[in-house]
Parts: sequence; C-alpha cells; structure tokens
Amino acid sequence: MATKQVLKGLSPEELKSFFQSIGEPAFRAKQLYSGLYKNRYSSFSEFTSFSLGLRQKLEETAELPSFQVHKDLQSKLDGTRKFSFIVGEQREIEAVWIPSEDGNRKTICISSQVGCTLACEFCATGKLPFKGNLKAWQILEQVLMVEKLSGEKASNIVFMGMGEPMHNYHSVMKAASILSDPDAFGLGTRRITISTSGDIKGIERFIRKKEPYNFAISLNHPDPEKRGDIMGIDKKYPLEDLIEAARNFTRTLNRRITFEYILIPGVNMGQENAKKLKRLVSSLNCKLNLIPLNTEFNGWRRPTESEIEEFREQIKASGVPVMNRRSPGKDINGACGMLALKG
Repeated sequence: MATKQVLKGLSPEELKSFFQSIGEPAFRAKQLYSGLYKNRYSSFSEFTSFSLGLRQKLEETAELPSFQVHKDLQSKLDGTRKFSFIVGEQREIEAVWIPSEDGNRKTICISSQVGCTLACEFCATGKLPFKGNLKAWQILEQVLMVEKLSGEKASNIVFMGMGEPMHNYHSVMKAASILSDPDAFGLGTRRITISTSGDIKGIERFIRKKEPYNFAISLNHPDPEKRGDIMGIDKKYPLEDLIEAARNFTRTLNRRITFEYILIPGVNMGQENAKKLKRLVSSLNCKLNLIPLNTEFNGWRRPTESEIEEFREQIKASGVPVMNRRSPGKDINGACGMLALKG
C-alpha cells in the first residue's frame, strides 16, 4: 500500500507539485494552503470548495495528521497553559501558551526536537534522551493545536521549547516561513523569535540566508571558562567565537540581537560577573533578557527579587536594554528551563 503524502508543512510549491501528481490543477494548492492555515481546517471534509470526487481522491492519497493531547495544565497564577502532545511511540513534546498580564500579547513557546541534543545544566529538557527532530508539520501543529485548545490566536511565536532549533534548521525555518506567510498564519517576521544555545554554524547560516526573524542566544555566563561548566556547547563553540558571530549578525543584518541570561545565585550573579557581562553586551547592538532560574539542579536555587533587581541595576549602567522576564507557568513546570518536568 502506497504511503500517503502528509500535506501539512508543505510549501505552496510543494503543494502544487502534489496536486499535479494526482492529475489536479496547480491552483488547488493555494486553496488547500489557505484552508489549512487561514481557516484552520483539520480534515478534507471541511474543504467544501473541493468536489466530492477530489475530497475522496485526497482521502486516498494524502493525510492531515495531528497529535494526541497527553496533558493540558493551566497555571493558577497567570493563565499560562502547558500542553504535552504524543507525536509517536514513546515520543512526547511540550508547548506553552503564555498570555501577557495586560492580555495584549499571546505567545506560544514551541519545541523543535523530541528531547535535546544538548545538556545545559539548568535545563530539564537536557536531561532527556534525544529522540529525533520534528518535521515542519509537527512544529506547525503545535501552534494549530494550542490555538484550538485555547480558543485564541497567538500574537507571537518563540522557538524556545524543547530542543536546539539550529540542530533542526531546515524544518524550523520552513515552519517559520509558513507562520509568517500572509497567505497562511500571517504573523509578522518580527513576531517570531528563534533561539540557539550558541551553535555558531547555525548562526552563520541564519546570517548567510538573511533570515528575517528575531534571534536570541542563550548566553548565561560572561566568563569563557565558566560558561562551559553550565553549557556544554561552549566546549565546541567558545564564547569568544560566539560573541564574534553575534557581532557579525548585527553588522551584516543591521539588526539587534537578544541575549538570554539565566540568573543562578553563586554561579553567574556576582559583581565580577556583572562587570564582565556589562562590558560584553555594551560592545554589541543587543538587548538582554534576565531569566530567574526555575529548576533546582545541582543544589542551585532561584534568586530572590532583591538579588535580581541588584544585578539588573548593575547591567543597566551599560546602556543596553535590560528586561527581567517573569516566570509564567512556574507552578505547572511551564517556565523557562522546566519543560520535561512533570506537572
């Protein structure tokens, strides 16, 4: 029996080729593409503009797969919801719905891999075995499922869930292209943020292809030697080279880059750390997101509000925009670094 073609996650050109392969005109591709992402159709029966014969042909030759919802947890503190989806045998991923306090911003944090290829010391996902990259349709399906379950449309998408996006570059960028396509989800490119733990080859590829999306780098320590103690990727891509790649990003694309900095008392929040970080960020066109530690690995603890504010004030003197990202969904293990922890 022939394998059915998955139509979700295909580009308009790929859809045209598919329709032509089954003896149908290429213009059907745009109708299906719009139906999937603008109208959010999830079955061929909903495409009533197609003849019954075409719908039957699609049932025979193609499919629109989805996920099984494993968990749907809602925070009692801030309206955040964490969803876990079954994407195959012994394969589970998580996505998080994060409404802002004023309700104007509705963000979905999505995963790009099952597990992760890295093992950052502060991150729960890094403790999981890596079970593979997600396909473009599986990345998009997280958005479709979360929007369906929440009953609302997202205003922003961040590739900051499970996995290292640069290690699944093709599928991530293909999904981002569909998310930003006016004929599909229609999100502005600056409403999509793609992150990396510091994969320089991925950053260079991003620059070379002039990708239009926001970009964030997990920095987490300003000391070249000590960063490697909490982020193993530093051993392959040293901090000095990473900063040069970030400088190349801002220079070539003429855009600001974001650094994420997990705040860990006793590890990267001392006065000397603040001085080094201030020197580092002040040399770049960047902004800095300070993120309080949310996990308790290695006997570490979350910083107090006064510790966060003291560190923030030291960095603000650099003139670089500094934000203190709250920890939405912490009570359901939906905050930064907590995905894969059981809610």
